[in-house]
Amino acid sequence: FVARMEVVLDVYKRPYDERNPVICMDETPKQLISETRVPIPQHPGSPAKYDYEYKRNGVCNIFMASEPLTGKRYTKVTDFKKKEDWAMFISSIADQYSEDDKITLVMDNLGTHTMGSFYEVFPPEIAKTLIDKFEFIYTPKHGSWLNMAEIELNVMQKQCLNRRIPEIVMLEREVKAWTSARNNKECRINWQFTTQDSRIKLKRLYPTIDV
Repeated sequence: FVARMEVVLDVYKRPYDERNPVICMDETPKQLISETRVPIPQHPGSPAKYDYEYKRNGVCNIFMASEPLTGKRYTKVTDFKKKEDWAMFISSIADQYSEDDKITLVMDNLGTHTMGSFYEVFPPEIAKTLIDKFEFIYTPKHGSWLNMAEIELNVMQKQCLNRRIPEIVMLEREVKAWTSARNNKECRINWQFTTQDSRIKLKRLYPTIDV
């Protein structure tokens, strides 16, 4: 845990390099829910009213890629989060940074997040090009809090997704609007937690060495 954590923290303290951007990537499920009764709209002196009953319309997935130092983020809504979905999303990120030498990608250890996934979707030549384009940095198991993309997903949940959304088309529209608005504001993440902090605050996680 501590080895991978310190690698991630070292990446976060790198100075900004426009030829080698640091991108954090994560995904989250979103349940599609529709109303079974027409809500009563709000009016002066009374808030809007929604019935407690609802209809489940399945679950879809939202990919998030965030560049914390520039305030850029990219999102994509998909039906699933299979290897093909992940590989296609990462390929779209590579297209956004086609002029850069390298992309450092911070993400978790989900089983779909592997170099082999590229070969299951693209011809070998394209798969190898994608592998060469990225430097993969994995957060430790149970260390999702080290992924700054999770911060962005939490913001999106509070600002955009904390309500019933019935269908994927509407979700795509809402997520696209939120992404555009937040990018226009160039909202950055000011990461403060350092390796020195971890060795003090998380000292219990470090192995004890007899000298």
